[in-house]
Amino acid sequence: MTSRPSSLYAARVPIFPRRVSGFYRRLKWQIMAVTLGIYYLTPWLRWDRGPDLPDQAVLVDLANRRFYFFMVEIWSHEFYFVAGLLVMAGIGLFLFTAALGRVWCGYACPQTVWTDLFILVERWIDGDRNARLRLHAAPWSARKWRLRLTKWTVWALIGLMTGGAWVFYFTDAPTLARDLAQFSAPPVAYATILVLTATTFVFGGFMREQVCIYMCPWPRIQGAMMDEGTLTVAYRDWRGEPRGKHRKTAAAESLGDCIDCSACVNVCPMGIDIRDGQQMACITCALCIDACDEVMARTGRDRGLIDYLALSDAPREAAGAAPRPARQHVLRPRNILYAALWAGIGVALVAMLFMRADLELTVAPERNPLFVTLSDGSIRNAYDLRLRNKTGTPVDFALSLGGETGLALSVEGAAQPVVTVPADTQALARIYVTAPPGSAPATHHRSALRIWAEAADGGARASVDTSFNGKEKS
Repeated sequence: MTSRPSSLYAARVPIFPRRVSGFYRRLKWQIMAVTLGIYYLTPWLRWDRGPDLPDQAVLVDLANRRFYFFMVEIWSHEFYFVAGLLVMAGIGLFLFTAALGRVWCGYACPQTVWTDLFILVERWIDGDRNARLRLHAAPWSARKWRLRLTKWTVWALIGLMTGGAWVFYFTDAPTLARDLAQFSAPPVAYATILVLTATTFVFGGFMREQVCIYMCPWPRIQGAMMDEGTLTVAYRDWRGEPRGKHRKTAAAESLGDCIDCSACVNVCPMGIDIRDGQQMACITCALCIDACDEVMARTGRDRGLIDYLALSDAPREAAGAAPRPARQHVLRPRNILYAALWAGIGVALVAMLFMRADLELTVAPERNPLFVTLSDGSIRNAYDLRLRNKTGTPVDFALSLGGETGLALSVEGAAQPVVTVPADTQALARIYVTAPPGSAPATHHRSALRIWAEAADGGARASVDTSFNGKEKS
């Protein structure tokens, strides 16, 4: 008789965090209000860029390959600005993790923010921790179905708002909202909202800590960013152990400050016990600090049994020395280097942003054929010219040739060498440069050539160096 192998799958045990109050809980509420407010309200902000440009303050215009952020406009060929911002975001994560542990995960990560919001809704409808535990263990009844359906409906509405807000960043928000209500929006908009609604509903309502532990790569990466000098949430075991209930007995004198009330465990959204030491699942949300401080205050003991501290300070504190000031852990060479790199990239991006010209000119010579011999013996070269006008008004650009070349320039389909470029767009034009018979450019195989474009008002001006292909004398 053979026994069946045991399953390697462990079903998720739901976590029902208890409500807690304190400094870090208030800080998390404030950060949640700010981040959700920014996410939901930003697409509705307006910014006047002129009559021919979109007035949405933040817009990712995929159709025209443009990104607008208030007064800043990023073109598709300027993606290095976006790349620079992504590099800054990565270095910023390294900096904050090296200094303060997983503060991003505990306070500002979208998974954390929406999970906090979903838990808040759950607490409003089902009650606090004990009530939710009883409801979870109770058999299905009319009351349980009513509470579950109410909670799931609110969660779905939050998910719908989340998905809807996301698509508003990619087109004019009021117009898309009207089209969505009239069921005339593009199918991709409905599909995106449906996917984001479902993922928000599932991740924030049911998977929660599993997303952080199993799906997110950051818990693994943080190990390389943190060291013993990093300030992170930890338990002062030398002060709390041995733990006990502190009954009025002689043995209670030998116990530490921890009364083993499990308040720190009951408030943890990840369901871990911080007293077991550093763990990958800990997101350093610091709610256990609030819970423990509350118990310490009630029992007449000093706060800080669980606190932000550096592991390198543990031996000193255990020996009775005072902890080092937080600034000594934050202002370390590695953190200063991260901050300098972050600031340097930011300054460079800002400088590049303000130094870029309102006019960009590119010229591509026609390669087949390199030149054409006209009936009078003149040699003509063709070029494809691209002009980008980054201002908010249409501009007439006059084209000319630099130096005393003896060459003539003309624009296909135009009486004068002038190209009109609409506001905040680009124009393509075919231009011709002609060399008289017997002139130096006509008889040389290749001559240097500079093409100028200047705004009619004398403002923006740009040039491109290229070459003129002539016919060598035999």
